[in-house]
Amino acid sequence: MPLATCFHLVLAVGVMGSASCERVGHSAGDSSMGSQLVFRDAAGRELTADQLKDISGTVRWELIGAEAIPAEALRLHSEARTAGRRGDYGRALMLLDEAHGLAPNWPYPVYDKAFTYLLQGDSIRAEEHYAEVDRMAPRGFFTAKTSLDCLRRERAGVVPPGFCQAFVTLEWMDDKVKKRAILEGIVEKFPAFPAAWKELSSLLDDDVARLRAIMRGLEHDPDRETKGMLLINRAMLLHRRGDVDGAIAILGELALDPQSTLGVETMAKAMLARIVR
Repeated sequence: MPLATCFHLVLAVGVMGSASCERVGHSAGDSSMGSQLVFRDAAGRELTADQLKDISGTVRWELIGAEAIPAEALRLHSEARTAGRRGDYGRALMLLDEAHGLAPNWPYPVYDKAFTYLLQGDSIRAEEHYAEVDRMAPRGFFTAKTSLDCLRRERAGVVPPGFCQAFVTLEWMDDKVKKRAILEGIVEKFPAFPAAWKELSSLLDDDVARLRAIMRGLEHDPDRETKGMLLINRAMLLHRRGDVDGAIAILGELALDPQSTLGVETMAKAMLARIVR
């Protein structure tokens, strides 16, 4: 199961702000932190420079729900991932069941079960387990929200059977030229699949094409993780074009929105820290 254990900060591209919010670049005496006020949203929530100081851009997903995990559950989970990497999915699922039994509030074994079922082509069970992960970790866990959204679209006929199983393997493709060509084919055939537009936008060379891909992805009701990343990409594109206020408005909204996933919030704050540094 070749999944990373951290959500790493990457240089992304862009986002759109709200006219009802403000970016403040001076010391704000009414700020509860008493430091430079970076952004205030329409609800009055504030983001200060102090709150951005130690943002690394990394979410330690494996630690979510992992409080006081028994050592045996950790061992079983590690052994399950080893079995999955060598293609022994049956043993992996058995070990993940045991790990989950010992640590029922830890999303990681359930997430890896969902991923294993997806690799096996069992879309029904994969969707059930991704939905369970989403209930256990409502602010996101690795790619659970995007995978769940893909499987629901597959079940609804938006994309064909087996699509999500194939799409997830693109994560491991190192050849960017080949990957771009595949994604261009996907968005041509299935333009209503937002995650493909998000992936494609990061591989496009020119800003006009990249912005078009971002906007196409946003048009088709993306899941919260995909939407947030598309908006972050848009914000960074604005920043590169010199629209600092526009970029900060989008990133500030995402950083303060209670509906943002943990990954999106963390990434938005990390990008803000780079901009206002």
